[in-house]
Amino acid sequence: MKPSKPLKIFILEDDLWYGTMLEHYLSLNPDYQVQRFDSEKSFFQKIHEQPDVVTLDYTLAEGDADGSKVLKKIKEFNPDIEVIIISGQDQITTAVELLKSGAFDYLVKDEDTKDRLWNVLLHLQEIKGLKKEVETLKDALKKNFDFSKVIIGQSEAINSVFKLIEKAAKTNITVSITGETGTGKEMVAKAIHYNSNKHKYPFVALNVAAIPPDLLESELFGHEKGAFTGANGKRIGKFEEANKGTIFLDEIAEMDLHLQAKILRVLQEREITRIGGNSTISLDVRIIVATHKNLLKEVQNKTFREDLYYRLLGLTIELPPLRERGNDYLILAKHFIQSFCSDNRLPLKTFSEEAIVKLKQYDFPGNIRELKSIIELAIVMAEKDIIGACDINIDNNDQLGNLLNKETSLKEYERQIIQFFLNKYNQDVIMVSKKLDIGKSTIYRMMQKGEITK
Repeated sequence: MKPSKPLKIFILEDDLWYGTMLEHYLSLNPDYQVQRFDSEKSFFQKIHEQPDVVTLDYTLAEGDADGSKVLKKIKEFNPDIEVIIISGQDQITTAVELLKSGAFDYLVKDEDTKDRLWNVLLHLQEIKGLKKEVETLKDALKKNFDFSKVIIGQSEAINSVFKLIEKAAKTNITVSITGETGTGKEMVAKAIHYNSNKHKYPFVALNVAAIPPDLLESELFGHEKGAFTGANGKRIGKFEEANKGTIFLDEIAEMDLHLQAKILRVLQEREITRIGGNSTISLDVRIIVATHKNLLKEVQNKTFREDLYYRLLGLTIELPPLRERGNDYLILAKHFIQSFCSDNRLPLKTFSEEAIVKLKQYDFPGNIRELKSIIELAIVMAEKDIIGACDINIDNNDQLGNLLNKETSLKEYERQIIQFFLNKYNQDVIMVSKKLDIGKSTIYRMMQKGEITK
């Protein structure tokens, strides 16, 4: 990867011959801009020029200066400056301490030092290039995540949501997003994250309902090797993965009371402990939760902790169902046509008047997610560039009824029906088990056997 600008290298070396040799050798690379200094004083007079890398002689002769003190001063000035220690002494203990203090590498002076330094700088240059690329991509993502363009709609109901997203993005307040399945709760969570001061750090999403209860604690907090049967290595949990960024817990109401108590502690103490571990891990993470249920009713039903409810409440954003968003269904439908046709290199299609009427008369119980699926199927089914009413399949009963036209086993019927409802309700095992009046364990077992997919 060719750097966009030269790598600025400062050499701090009080041995004139050795410093001159390094300066000459490194200057052979046209991508390096090299300056040499023979004293700590002259070096710090120029550090405002912000070098990318400093090669530091550990045993400077000037005063009581030594590499560890100079390293500390450099890192205090700018922790992003990488420091490579070059020492005439091969001391493992000293090297380890310097690396712990932030040195990028420790090289011992010998006839191969300049070659090893050359390789270290090439590696460091690649790392810096990748970091820059990541930062550029994150900045681009933030610019592209204009929620008024990503969250499509012009209704008064959705404009009210936009205003709340703006307020949420300005602070790190805990956000609680409510709304029916398919209304776009995760999209709103992403809009808040990528427009906040945490946008350069991870956004980690977890659907609580999609994880078996006995695995959820490990998924959230991670575990140490040997913590339980099957824990063959250390695993980082979602909270730790999201550190400095945002964790989005979807369908929070499906979490059991035991784990709710642990989440409450995380919110209070801002730290976690991996399963099987003893040390605590400090957290700086924003929490956004979502549910399609009324959490207050869950508190009244004793299925959700009251203390956790008030901790999570924060700023509440209620997403309106599609049927309450006026003509947004048509704006969204046209957006889905443009997106699907573009992605699949198809000629752009339009709706017939009859198709628009059919869409308008439908309540969309699956909301935006259902609308998207309906439109994409209609594009595929339409014979011409006009999508007719006959191309729009919005009768769920007919879709299930079509299964009966195929002669197959009762087990296969069961599999297809469960898969249908899992797709409809965004892999929400709890909801599907209630809708179909079957045990959650039955669905999880079928998932583990590969009979149905997540």
